[in-house]
Amino acid sequence: MTAPLPTPRGALTEALTDCFRGRGVARSVEADSHDDAALALWMLYELHHRGFDEVDDALEWDPALLAVRADLEHDLEERWRDRTRHLAQPAQDRLADGEDFAELFFDLCAADTGGESLARFVQREAEEEQVLALLRQRSIYHVREQDSAMWALPRLDDETKAHLVAIAADEYGNGHPDHLHAELWRRGMAACGLDTGYAAYVDEALPEVLEQNNLMSMLGLHRRLVPAALGHLAAFEVCSSVPSKRMVRGLERLGMPEPMIAYYREHMVADAVHEQVAVRRMLGGWVSREPHVADDALWGAAVCLAAEQETATAVLSSVRDGAELEHGAVA
Repeated sequence: MTAPLPTPRGALTEALTDCFRGRGVARSVEADSHDDAALALWMLYELHHRGFDEVDDALEWDPALLAVRADLEHDLEERWRDRTRHLAQPAQDRLADGEDFAELFFDLCAADTGGESLARFVQREAEEEQVLALLRQRSIYHVREQDSAMWALPRLDDETKAHLVAIAADEYGNGHPDHLHAELWRRGMAACGLDTGYAAYVDEALPEVLEQNNLMSMLGLHRRLVPAALGHLAAFEVCSSVPSKRMVRGLERLGMPEPMIAYYREHMVADAVHEQVAVRRMLGGWVSREPHVADDALWGAAVCLAAEQETATAVLSSVRDGAELEHGAVA
């Protein structure tokens, strides 16, 4: 299943859409806005994922499109290195002072990044329509799950690779297609009456949601950023179990369909195990053998934490504003 071409959001995504359809080139076109740039990079990365309906697969390696992607990536990486320095640097300094990598990694993941929690919002106060809006935003990631991180696999030493595969096995159903986490998500979406198509809600996706996904693709695609890709993955696992438990409670409070609750219940259990494997074995073992990868692994974790907070803030603002508009219209 491929993605539908999204609706353009500016000059660059308009030019990319024309290029994908065989009309013109996009090399000299600049983005009109952050929204335009985020969608453009998402579109270029999607060429490396499943591609688009009626778009030539050969465009994945088109030199002009790769040049556009490189420009967007450079801006993305520089902005996020600046944005996350205050999170990553203290952990990197502690590592230089000889502290245990796993312990400081867990401390980094426990750091208060400020802002609100989507899971806590669902647990305590969200209305059903707000949860459905949130699920539509989250679907941009959940139809892929760990796909971006798996680009790192052939670039790793055998021991690190084995631990990554152990984590990924659960995500991909342990050989049973019906147990894939992406399939569990699709069943949950269907039970909620939502579109289960691949990237079905990309036109609704906020720029922060697109950028969060772009960061994962960027880290996975570049060999030099593989330590950051695994740091991001490990932080994601560490920070998943408790929010999943809150999601379960919130969805139960609202009487949401069981298949969607089951999706979060699965993550509540599985990720509590994954976090130990990811931090102590996958990353901790790799760092003990190759200490130079540690700083980028910590930076990847910081990116995960900061991007999740930025996305949560944007999504919460959007769903609350939507509810206010709906209530105002009714009034």
